[in-house]
Amino acid sequence: MKKQLAIFAMVGVLFSTTLFAQESTTVEDSIATTTEAAAVEAQPEAAPVDETALAEEETSFHQVLKDKFIQGTPAYMWPILICLILGLAVSIERIITLNLATTNTKKLLGSIEDALSKGGVNAALEVTKNTRGPVASIFTQGLMRYHEGVDMVEKSVMSYGGVEMGRLERGLIWISLFIALGPMLGFFGTVVGMVQAFSDIEAAGDISPNIVAGGMKVALLTTVGGLIVGMILQVLYNYLVSKIDSLVNNMEDASISLVDILVKHKLVSK
Repeated sequence: MKKQLAIFAMVGVLFSTTLFAQESTTVEDSIATTTEAAAVEAQPEAAPVDETALAEEETSFHQVLKDKFIQGTPAYMWPILICLILGLAVSIERIITLNLATTNTKKLLGSIEDALSKGGVNAALEVTKNTRGPVASIFTQGLMRYHEGVDMVEKSVMSYGGVEMGRLERGLIWISLFIALGPMLGFFGTVVGMVQAFSDIEAAGDISPNIVAGGMKVALLTTVGGLIVGMILQVLYNYLVSKIDSLVNNMEDASISLVDILVKHKLVSK
């Protein structure tokens, strides 16, 4: 009997504990729900998403350039773009050529002097013929005429140096042409755009911003395009000129050093 009463008592305690736990859970859930509802009501409404702003952020730089190109009228922008492409092509070709023409003159002179000491002029000629660049070509011409005297060596070096200098400067005239032609085409588009704007004003009989905007946009965009072409090509042109000047100075210094080496080895006499 006592065991049964104990069991009933334990069951009653567990039952009451379960009911209390459920009630507390229900109360907590209701409190949480009320709190969340209050928070949602207190939270301000989200601002509407500006789809236009998102579209502008997603617009790439390439798309912007394409839009400006079309707005500037392709009939006037295409010649400007062609000038840029051709100018860049010639500039890149010249940069590659001049970099390949750069020679370590000190190392070359050391190799020539060693060859003269060990194998004579023929060994030195093998060194210069197997070396790329205008300096090596000039050395080859000077060594081939060493038996004619120092005066002939100097004349040969100077004459062939002028030929190599002409080769180095080849193509610069086209870059300078595109530097001048790009902005000129831009200004041509500017004049045409202004004429178009005044024609629209005359046709409408009213000076309205909407009427003038079309012609002015063409005028300004073509000017900007031409100036950009001129600035880019001008920077490349100045780099090429400085590179050519450096190569020419190296050729002149190396030519003098070559004559001194020939005198030192008593192959020519002053």
